[in-house]
Amino acid sequence: MPYTADKPANAESSAALRARIPGWGADLDPKDRPAVPREQFDPGLSGAPWDFPERQPERWPRERSIEHAMLTPVFGTSCPPRGLSGAMRRYAYRRYSEARAAHWLLLLAADRVDVAESRVRSALRGHPDPIVPTGLHAEVTHHGRASRLGRGRTDVGHQPIDAVIQAVPWVLGGVAVYGLVRRVRRNRRD
Repeated sequence: MPYTADKPANAESSAALRARIPGWGADLDPKDRPAVPREQFDPGLSGAPWDFPERQPERWPRERSIEHAMLTPVFGTSCPPRGLSGAMRRYAYRRYSEARAAHWLLLLAADRVDVAESRVRSALRGHPDPIVPTGLHAEVTHHGRASRLGRGRTDVGHQPIDAVIQAVPWVLGGVAVYGLVRRVRRNRRD
């Protein structure tokens, strides 16, 4: 009995468990275990024509944990580090072990910074996109209202605030740009 001073009961024997639970211990005999041949190390059984696979070339220095001496032979390149977010990621890998919360918190912060960087980048290229992240376009084109009402969805309560949260940075950015342009024009007149 947990949380008491009583001595716990001894575990049941294999025979008692087998009698009480149908199929219990079916894999105790190695002849009945399908994974037994795979548990034995025999390099000849793998069928691989190499001892160590050919390494993928590194086009730029990749992040690697301080626990590992080298990258795996093949690695992902879906999000190459760039800008401030890339510097934050490189710092997290260079400075902290993967076992530390600081490592993961820096990576999470770098993701948020990457989102901000991509929004600024798209605005500077002349293609700001304040509509798609809010989901407003999908609401209109993909039966958003019909999918929300009368279905018992739990996310209905926060959906109105989602559009506000997504729009506030764009509105504040627009106000800041407007104020900056106004100030520059005023300074040129003087």
